[in-house]
Amino acid sequence: MGPAFLLTSLIVVVVPGTGVIYTVSVALARGRRQGIIAAFGCTLGIVPHLVAAVFGLSAFLQTGALAFRTLKYVGVVYLLFLSFTMIRSESKPTTTEAPERAAASVIGRGVLLNLLNPKLTLFFFAFLPQFLSRDASLASLLGLGLVFMAMTLAVFAVYATLAARLGETWAASTRIRRRVERSMGLLLAGFAVKLALTEN
Repeated sequence: MGPAFLLTSLIVVVVPGTGVIYTVSVALARGRRQGIIAAFGCTLGIVPHLVAAVFGLSAFLQTGALAFRTLKYVGVVYLLFLSFTMIRSESKPTTTEAPERAAASVIGRGVLLNLLNPKLTLFFFAFLPQFLSRDASLASLLGLGLVFMAMTLAVFAVYATLAARLGETWAASTRIRRRVERSMGLLLAGFAVKLALTEN
């Protein structure tokens, strides 16, 4: 494991994607603890992709157009569902304790968000092997994947902390909070459209 891998992985993790948007939106609306729980859920969602890469199943998704398209469109539908939920939540009273605030629900949504992201499988298949020698073991690939996951959790936790602070600042302004929630929902909808237009 060299500095090139660490730097490249950091760039990939820091650049906002669907996981960051979800984590930030949860932290803004529900605080730092729930934001970090969301970050943990998104990190867990990486595990199936890492396992697929370790056992070579990602090659099937790369060459199987039908499998890729199926996973892609299921992911699109889920992103649109999350987007709709965020946009619609602006009409809910902020004092109401919704079921989604439970840790299991927050984690579950984060896991599904990354589980249904076909780009992560292709990322692990195409990206990680570039930093391995030809005689590298599966343990080496697993090690790089675990480092990537740890980096993801750490960076997402920072996003959650910063977002929670902003949420506390805006707590007194219902209008600002609702606009932020709606903007996050629209961003997820944008990612859904982008994913839908992505070719195999």
